[in-house]
Amino acid sequence: MLSILIWLPVAAAAVGTLARDKRAAGAFALAGSLGALGLAVALIADYNGHSGQLTHVTNVVWIRSLGIHYSLGVDGLSLFLVAMTTFSFALAITAANIRNWATPRLFYLLFALAESAVLGAFLAQDLALFVAFFDLMLVPFYLLLGVWGGPGRVSATLKLVIYTFVGSLFMLAGAIALAVLTAQHTGHPLSFSISTLAASHLAKGTQEWIFLLFAAAFLVKMPAFPFHGWMPDTYREMPVEVLAVFSGVLSKVGAYGFLRIVLPTMPQASVHFQLLLLLIGLASVLYGSVMAFTQTNARLIAGYSSIAQLGFITLGIFAFAPQGAQGAVLQMVNHGIVVAPLLLIIGLLAARAGGSEDIRDMGGIAMRAPILATVFLIVAFATLAMPGSGNFIGEFLILLGLFQTKMAISILAFAGVVMASVYALRVFIRSMHNRTGQKVHSFEMRWQEGLALVPFLAAIGLFAFYPQIQLQRSEKAVTATIRQEQVLTARPTRTLAATIKTTTVADR
Repeated sequence: MLSILIWLPVAAAAVGTLARDKRAAGAFALAGSLGALGLAVALIADYNGHSGQLTHVTNVVWIRSLGIHYSLGVDGLSLFLVAMTTFSFALAITAANIRNWATPRLFYLLFALAESAVLGAFLAQDLALFVAFFDLMLVPFYLLLGVWGGPGRVSATLKLVIYTFVGSLFMLAGAIALAVLTAQHTGHPLSFSISTLAASHLAKGTQEWIFLLFAAAFLVKMPAFPFHGWMPDTYREMPVEVLAVFSGVLSKVGAYGFLRIVLPTMPQASVHFQLLLLLIGLASVLYGSVMAFTQTNARLIAGYSSIAQLGFITLGIFAFAPQGAQGAVLQMVNHGIVVAPLLLIIGLLAARAGGSEDIRDMGGIAMRAPILATVFLIVAFATLAMPGSGNFIGEFLILLGLFQTKMAISILAFAGVVMASVYALRVFIRSMHNRTGQKVHSFEMRWQEGLALVPFLAAIGLFAFYPQIQLQRSEKAVTATIRQEQVLTARPTRTLAATIKTTTVADR
């Protein structure tokens, strides 16, 4: 089932390249993405989360001499990230079908290949397979940016390639070192199985330098401050439909890599570098927030706000507390379903402001587009983590877990919550209200555009009113991921359910 889920999008798009009508390529790509979304929903319905174990496991020998397996599996850690990926890609492809593209067959084939590669990374249970998908997912985005991007696409693509390629080389070196040194340490045959690598216990010094290799790759991918040098140019030049999934989905693979690979296989190094990663996360929160409300380009506001949100996710992961880790996983999904519609809305606003994405050229758009204004208002409230939204719940859990372990960092990180309200409301008010811009032509959102945006609002509402749909299914897997770090830091495991139960009894 997982193999079908991974390869269905690119297979459908490949069939679309054979259609006589080149415009049919978009329909085939959309059909494949919707099929993958249906399978992801089926996985959620089938998974109860009580065991926290991998389900729908596929394990086939791929390269026997190197101990590499085609190994797939899904658990509470990856379940909703898979669903968020299929959901975001389906709606982004829906939005892309509204526009006309040069060489559409190639465009949709690359778009679908990117989805398949991201799904593969979230489902891979073999480290070599994860590295392969991790690198594969970047190739389509290089081409989508370099061929269909804006006027500065060449330099933006070059910068993106340099940053991410160097990060990928670091991770490849770390993966090989981890597998080879584990085999030498245990005396067993070479294996890249993540569970096998996690069961061995390398020396602390060995873990530390391998940890830094993986951390470099994942922090560049997220991106985190100060590894974000590729971000501004990429966000300015990438087609907005592609950028929606690039920002909403691809950045989560780096954070997921910490939880799936680094924490289980290198627990001592994770504890040793805990403070360093927390400081990087805190710097990302503060830097991203400050930069977001000093920008006038709407895309860069979304980009820097994403750096801040990924800083919160990093804080939750390295708090080594169940609440923080649960909040981090929840926030990965929340950010994905909020930043994707935000970027799509920015594209709609630019179309009404003479093609400009500068908020100074907007204004007064809401006068004849109340539905668009309402949709944007809901997304803006979710972005600033308004109480009652899913983002608020995720950030609350992150700060709660961090407060229990690193109180001072938690207090400083709270400033990012306050600053989020500044930049989110600023971009909404400047673009939708105030004086009408000189080139603004305000008109209502079309029904085709609504098809790509309204489902995001439904998902935002679902996680706002019923976050338990994810929390209950992910709790076992998430707490198991940080168990070794909790033992090493001498803090007993306390589940989210136990915390809620204790708080309720105390209130009574």
